[in-house]
Amino acid sequence: MASTLLKDYIFTSESVSEGHPDKVCDRISDTIVDAYLSIDPFSRTAVETVATTDFVAIVGETRCSNEISHGDIQELTREAIRSIGYDQEGFSWKTVKIDCRLHAQSVDIAVGVDSDGAKDEGAGDQGIMFGYACHETPVFMPAPIFYAHNILHVLAADRHAGVLSMLEPDAKSQVTLEYRDGVPVGAKSIVVSTQHVEGLSQADVRDIVRPYIEKTLPEGWMCADDELYVNPTGRFVIGGPVGDSGLTGRKIIVDTYGGAAPHGGGAFSGKDPSKVDRSAAYAARYAAKNIVAAGYADKCLIQLAYAIGISKPLSVYIDTFGTGTVPESELVKALQKVLDLSPRGIRTHLKLNRPIYARTAAYGHFGREPEEDGGFSWEKLDLVDELRAILG
Repeated sequence: MASTLLKDYIFTSESVSEGHPDKVCDRISDTIVDAYLSIDPFSRTAVETVATTDFVAIVGETRCSNEISHGDIQELTREAIRSIGYDQEGFSWKTVKIDCRLHAQSVDIAVGVDSDGAKDEGAGDQGIMFGYACHETPVFMPAPIFYAHNILHVLAADRHAGVLSMLEPDAKSQVTLEYRDGVPVGAKSIVVSTQHVEGLSQADVRDIVRPYIEKTLPEGWMCADDELYVNPTGRFVIGGPVGDSGLTGRKIIVDTYGGAAPHGGGAFSGKDPSKVDRSAAYAARYAAKNIVAAGYADKCLIQLAYAIGISKPLSVYIDTFGTGTVPESELVKALQKVLDLSPRGIRTHLKLNRPIYARTAAYGHFGREPEEDGGFSWEKLDLVDELRAILG
């Protein structure tokens, strides 16, 4: 991440679309998570997907009151691929071969996580998780990743609507912003690579993509024409799992803050909310966003640490980078009063035991709008008043 001492600098983040091979795998894994949670809110899932030309493999561990057949898993996988938009030579939802190797969760893991008498539910794994928020955008996200996501999101929306039928699902973006006195002021350069049908030239694709970039960025932020790179290799017809293999959990920086804040290392997709890799990272983002929104810092980083089978966090760390209006130690105390940071406490407070995860698999897990059915609940600002009541 950029040094806290720098005021004038350039910073870059990237995003990838739902059709990127790794994101195809994230989508399939999270679709399976949702299927299990729809049957049993306390299901356990650790689902990994790999995709390549004409082939998808699904492996991992599950536990559920009513297990899902491998045939049903295959149909869910085809529907996920279809909804992304893949029906092309070498990778089509209709013809792709799907090999499902899911099996029962290890009893050694289950016994550490399950509650038993006086023992509360433990964390599903050891690890460290980070959450971050800042004032750079209306949704309290770093600006480079926010705009990188949005460029691809608006292109995908029109592709699905049939407006951009000449574009295919696989795409990447990269946004480099200039900061002055610690504030983003405009784009230094932008890269967009998007898969397209045969017959389009590089200039054609540039003409298609440019208006979407311009309407996504704030007025006056567009980079110079010679710093706009669209399909810089000149051709992008072969894409998706035909062009490159995909794997669940390989885009963790895209999923979070685009490199503007640390990442604990664990991926989100394919994991049920008993896994703190997912639920505690959501809780840390939720807490950091509410601290910034409450006016106690211009930017806030939170780290949580857990041990497998242990319910309480081993540590709670907050850094406001010198922008805080109260000491970090007071923020830690206040946070622990308003939010139970045990795995059970997080899942209960954010209502995470619901089928809300397939929609998180592309365009970032953070900076999204909370939804009526509980999707993106960690983006709510409902701790602001409680924090203010404690901290003044």
